Amino acid sequence: MANYTASDIKEIREKTGAGMLDVKKALDEAGGDKEKAVELIRVKGLKGIAKREGRSASEGLIAADIREGEGGQVGTLVEINSETDFVAKNEKFVALGDEAVAAAVASGAKDPAELAETAFGEQLTNASATMGEKIVVRRIGRVAGEHVELYMHRTNKDLPPQVGVLVATDAAAASVAHDVAMHIAAYSPLYLTRDEVPAETVENERRIAEETARNEGKPEQALARIVEGRMNGFYKENVLLDQAFAKDPKTTVGKIVEATGGKVTGFVRFRVGN
Repeated sequence: MANYTASDIKEIREKTGAGMLDVKKALDEAGGDKEKAVELIRVKGLKGIAKREGRSASEGLIAADIREGEGGQVGTLVEINSETDFVAKNEKFVALGDEAVAAAVASGAKDPAELAETAFGEQLTNASATMGEKIVVRRIGRVAGEHVELYMHRTNKDLPPQVGVLVATDAAAASVAHDVAMHIAAYSPLYLTRDEVPAETVENERRIAEETARNEGKPEQALARIVEGRMNGFYKENVLLDQAFAKDPKTTVGKIVEATGGKVTGFVRFRVGN
């Protein structure tokens, strides 16, 4: 084991801005030689990483992958963030997004922490150093089904896709999957069905609806009906199948899907920074 002290680590961190683990690794590789360790850090582009750790990364892009899987298809979405839109539209950053989703697919990583344990973790660190900004994978999402549809949306023509949607359906509903994906991009539903809304959320919404009605002086005998009406309003706003369909607000997404004889089995929607 290389011979170095805590003060050596502190000195190199202050000199280079690199993280503690990177400094230790460099000192080990350099056999405890501080000057050589600093040189290794600079060669590997690790200088300044620690200084970037506290910065906010709220720009970025959505990258996606769909491929054949057991019983149909599997879709994967990855949100990767940078600090500025200048970096977000850089070709190297866009390529890094593609590499991130490829690594997520290959490794089966369910979240950024798992992805960081793969070879891509070091690649991400090096990219952050090279581009001079904090770069992070924020989240990973997946859906699987007989058919998986992808819709990507650019909120700014000069930037890569900032909204990504994956919709899983059975074969019968595949014909409306693209329209449903576009709807999800625009209307941001939180749940697929009413049954997916957590019980505590339903209870809280009912409580608020009842308290609001009482504060408005509504008659006691009308409270149950009023609460039910307001709960329906909550579902229509947040549940995909209850939402008014974007292309025809006179009907619902649920009825559009039902008309195909099929069903939507899942969806994921990411918007950069949200």
